[in-house]
Amino acid sequence: MNQNLNVAGKLSLIFINHPLTFIFGVFILALGYISLLIMPREENPQIKVSGGVVIVALPGAKPSEIQKVIIEPLEKKIKEIKGVENIYSYAKDSVGIVQVQYFIGEDKEKSNLKLYDQVMRNMDLMPQGAMQPMIKTMDIDTDIPIATIAFYSAKENDKDLITQTKLYDEVHKITKEINKIENVALVDLKGEKKEQFNVLVDANKLASYNLSLGQVMKQIQALSYKTPNITSNTQDSSLVVFGIKQAIENEKDLENLIISYNFQTPIYLKDVANIEKSYDIQNKKEALIYQRDVIEDFESSNQITLTASKLKGSNSVTINEEIFAYMDSIKDELLAKNIKYTITRDDGYTANKAVNSLVSDLLISILIIAILLIFTLGFKEAMIVSVMVPMILSLTLFIGFMIDETINRITLFALIVSLGMLVDAAIIVIENIHRHKLESPNMDISIISINATNEIGNPTNIATIAIIMTFIPMFFVGGMMGQFMHPLPIFVPISLTMSLFVAYAFTPYLVKKFL
Repeated sequence: MNQNLNVAGKLSLIFINHPLTFIFGVFILALGYISLLIMPREENPQIKVSGGVVIVALPGAKPSEIQKVIIEPLEKKIKEIKGVENIYSYAKDSVGIVQVQYFIGEDKEKSNLKLYDQVMRNMDLMPQGAMQPMIKTMDIDTDIPIATIAFYSAKENDKDLITQTKLYDEVHKITKEINKIENVALVDLKGEKKEQFNVLVDANKLASYNLSLGQVMKQIQALSYKTPNITSNTQDSSLVVFGIKQAIENEKDLENLIISYNFQTPIYLKDVANIEKSYDIQNKKEALIYQRDVIEDFESSNQITLTASKLKGSNSVTINEEIFAYMDSIKDELLAKNIKYTITRDDGYTANKAVNSLVSDLLISILIIAILLIFTLGFKEAMIVSVMVPMILSLTLFIGFMIDETINRITLFALIVSLGMLVDAAIIVIENIHRHKLESPNMDISIISINATNEIGNPTNIATIAIIMTFIPMFFVGGMMGQFMHPLPIFVPISLTMSLFVAYAFTPYLVKKFL
């Protein structure tokens, strides 16, 4: 036996006669199976791109004024913040909105704190009459839903049996329950109709009284403050609660609101505006669902879509199972309230289907490899190489699980890409052992296997390293694409490295046992 053994020769020497090699192999397969079951699954890699939104209202201002006195000063100051990549702004009537996107990799909490400090420290640049800025965080990783559910009203004679505002109230209760599910990051509603009083101001009447929209807004805001209940203790220690009637309870309360005076004559809100109790028409949130009816025609219904997103690194399959299990539990209760729903997105199902598809493709690939090798190496040799594939993938998945990776379509793509290369090392090892055995039929199979493995070790290592090096540059791809494709330069090198280990450690052992 060759005394100058390289890595390949040393591994084969360690494992070929070790009594625990078989148990270790079974253990590796078990690790892979467990990793496949518990590893978080998602349809796509979760991209983390953070940002913020600054909203500043200036009642009565035109978009051109908003652009000049609010947006431009804000943009100038926000550009000074380190870590800001892009700024998107737009002006509307009475409000300016500035969206800030940070560089990928920037700390979300620190960046948002910098944004808040920068805006608040420069409030002196804002014009008189500007309201307190609203600063909201924006995360792409939590904004992409993994589950969407469309809620809509049951119908009778083509009429909804429940109003949109009532539908919103019921669905809003459901969002609170779904938000309690573990690893649910955000639950949002699209197309909702919140109940409110709509004040439709007539601009001509407003001008005739020489009033501004800002005056109207301030008077309504002053009236709309909610007054809490007041509690007090008497001398005999009894508790007294005073409930104060809210200022706005119906349309009449708003209609009789005094906006101003014209020569000591009160100007009421009803003089310049129409008031109705309806939903938030200013948000212009509309969502329709189209379904086939009995005669195969499409009928549309107003809907509210509930969207749920997950925390980064969590399992979309288990989260969606919990969400839809909860929906099943309240299905009858919703029907009793004339509310129907349909699931419009289930990333958990898609991710699960993709993983199951990989397992099926894997079995087919192993079968094809086995058939091809039977005609070139022989039946036993083909079976030995075929066993290598699930062992390599088992180790790859386990390492991926340990470094907090998830199973997604890019992960599966990486494994499929490397699938054809995984058996190369095992084929080279067993083919060289086969050749040495033919040349020295009387030599001990253990010595033959060790020498043959040692012989091809260094060339095989160099060839595999060369392939791995082609994927290394992908580590340095920045931006959103880099984050999306990052499983590729992780899983391909891991799988190829594991293919070398399995080929050197287990191929000689299996050759000794079965050839």
